[in-house]
Order: sequence, then structure tokens, then C-alpha cells
Amino acid sequence: MKELLKKAEEKMQKTADRLEHEYTTIRAGRANPAVLDKIMVDYYGVPTQINQMAAVSVAEARILVISPWDASSLKAIEKAIQTSDLGINPTNDGKVIRIAFPQLTEERRKEIVKDVHKLREEAKVAVRNIRRDYMDKLKALKKEGGVSEDEIKDGEKKLQVSVDKFCKVIDEIAAAKEKEIMEI
Repeated sequence: MKELLKKAEEKMQKTADRLEHEYTTIRAGRANPAVLDKIMVDYYGVPTQINQMAAVSVAEARILVISPWDASSLKAIEKAIQTSDLGINPTNDGKVIRIAFPQLTEERRKEIVKDVHKLREEAKVAVRNIRRDYMDKLKALKKEGGVSEDEIKDGEKKLQVSVDKFCKVIDEIAAAKEKEIMEI
């Protein structure tokens, strides 16, 4: 029974961690190398992440600098960024690529916050689905026998405490991202 509860909590933690990672890829108006994580570059026929073929650094609050290790890949990186959904035009000076993140408008910030809320709700649904799955497993244990009614009730209470804890963690992660986005 303890193993079941531990596994459920581990899955809930993974859900919170995945949400946090998803939030790092959302452009919040300031330069963040994680926004490039989803962009794949066709590097000699192999889809490759930018951070695996170049050094990505933050030059200023709103400027990312990409320094490829292979200068011949500059054009491919530039093209991949242009065709991505970032909505930013990179500048190529022949040695490095600079990406300037423009100041977000109030309207765009509100759209991004809606996406943040949507991802938060999806994470909460995932946590609740984990609860449902493990409640079913607890009921199956009860049917098999060997576990008392009181132990099952105790397990269900502990599972609910974990769900409440992770829903709170998810809300805190979302609130922090929302604050970052709405900051001017």
C-alpha cells in the first residue's frame, strides 16, 4: 500500500516538473535560452536541437546570442528559427546569430497568460487522473483481500492529501509564471 502511494506521488511530482519545463519554453518578453528547446535544426539530415550544436547565451535582458560550433550551420539555424512559431526574426552577422525579443504588448501578455492557465488546468487534470487510477488500485487491493477497510480508507485520505499538495504546487508554479509574464 505504501508503495502504491509512493508511486502515485512520484507521478504527481513528474507532472509538476513537466509543467515547469513547459513554462520555460513560453516566451515571456525576456531572453531565455529554453525558448529554443523545441526548435529542431536540419543538421546534415538529422533533426538537432540548437543547444546541441551551438552555445546559447543571454547577452542582455532581451537578446539571445547563438554561437554555432560549426560556422556552416549558421544558415540552417537561422532558417529553423524563422520557420518556428517564435515569431522573431534572427539577425546573422556571419559568426553569431542574435535574437532580440521585443517588448510584449498588454494584449499579447494576456494571451500568454491564458496559455499558462490552460497548461495549469491540464496538469491538474493529470494529477486527478493519477488519483483516480490509484484509487482503483486501492479498491482492487480491497477485493483481493489482505487489506482492511480502514487501511483502504487511510490510503485514500493520504492519496487525497498528495493530490491537494500537488494542486497547490501547480498553482504556485503557474502564479509565478503569470507574474513573470505580466511584469513590465
